[in-house]
Amino acid sequence: MTQSLEIAQLGNPILRQLAQPIDNVQDESIQKLIEALKAKAVAANGVGIAAPQVSQSCRLFIVASRPNPRYPNAPTMEPTAMINPQIVAHSDEVVKGWEGCLSIPGIRSLVPRYQAIEVEYTNQQGKPQRQQLTDFVARIVQHEYDHLNGLVFLDRVESTQDLITEQEYKRRIDEQT
Repeated sequence: MTQSLEIAQLGNPILRQLAQPIDNVQDESIQKLIEALKAKAVAANGVGIAAPQVSQSCRLFIVASRPNPRYPNAPTMEPTAMINPQIVAHSDEVVKGWEGCLSIPGIRSLVPRYQAIEVEYTNQQGKPQRQQLTDFVARIVQHEYDHLNGLVFLDRVESTQDLITEQEYKRRIDEQT
């Protein structure tokens, strides 16, 4: 199932497909894909990555928040595989925050997302999980969840005025630090 894990770029049809559920979490190919995705997220300075982004149409993503050059203020957490996730509840509050995507290099945008969510998923060991997440980590999960449903962050942008280049984003971040 795993190839060289090349990141699918915007325009690749796989990014617009509904990803398929995973039946057997313990399948060796799924376990290898999870490990490869974790490594890819770290290597690419991503805070999350979804299987469709590496041309694998399955309902799996990694949340791997940590400070890095793309997200210097990200909170630190262990890379977590979320298999067959479902967002089962969310706050009424929606907040705009900056997002980028490994599949859409060079562009950032302010994207409205729920401030808090509750997610159910199966973990890498095959155990059901239920978590309440807020702020940046909730944003990552919503972004990656969209990938499983054939959406990218640009689909959620309210105005083209909210789009900026990666260079401008970095300049703004550097000014804040």
